[in-house]
Amino acid sequence: MIEALGVRAIRGGVEVLRGITLKAGRGEVLAIIGPTGSGKTTLLRILDLLDPPDGGRVLFDGVDLSEDERARFLARRRMAMVFQKPTIFNLSVEKNVAYGLSMRGVSGPLARHRVRSILREVGLSGYENRRPSSLSGGEAQRVALARALVTEPDLLLLDEATANLDPRTAETIEDLIRKAVRREIAVVMATHDLDQARRLADRVAVLMGGSLVGLGSPVEIFETPGSEEVARFVRRRSGW
Repeated sequence: MIEALGVRAIRGGVEVLRGITLKAGRGEVLAIIGPTGSGKTTLLRILDLLDPPDGGRVLFDGVDLSEDERARFLARRRMAMVFQKPTIFNLSVEKNVAYGLSMRGVSGPLARHRVRSILREVGLSGYENRRPSSLSGGEAQRVALARALVTEPDLLLLDEATANLDPRTAETIEDLIRKAVRREIAVVMATHDLDQARRLADRVAVLMGGSLVGLGSPVEIFETPGSEEVARFVRRRSGW
């Protein structure tokens, strides 16, 4: 589905991603963990085609997107990303969620049906006419997730999507991620919550200083880490 091959990124003259190679397939959750500043968000933005890499390649369904503008356009329409701080337009909830559909030529009764169905799924039925200023942080994040899911993407990217949310809202979002996986959506998520990575991920990537220092199943990363560097990070973040 989505694959990074030797991806590099340079910001302000500093190499913040150093030859990252990883991939996520359909119906799989790849969790990206690591300290603040390790390059998680930069990598997600490159995978989402928001920013170009400074080296390496991104493949989507086996197609190299490096040089093909039309391939990037078509791939981008099959992706959706949710950021840590939800980006909500100054429109009603219904129009916010419908925005991605309108960009894809879906409107009228079909769009309305899909919007209201996804709002029920994220627990926001009855919020259609609410404005952003009336939403809590958790409600706004669920609107952002609904806007992503209503387009029925093949790839869902999440950047700390449950950070700073109350446990109940975080649990709701985790349930939505599980439902997305059952629909064969590939999910790539950056998270600071190691327990969340254990619960949701099929594979875990560990970034430190812009380098990929660990990649494996949750058992391999959290219980039998292959390097002392990964073991120290896991112990420190887990409070061991």
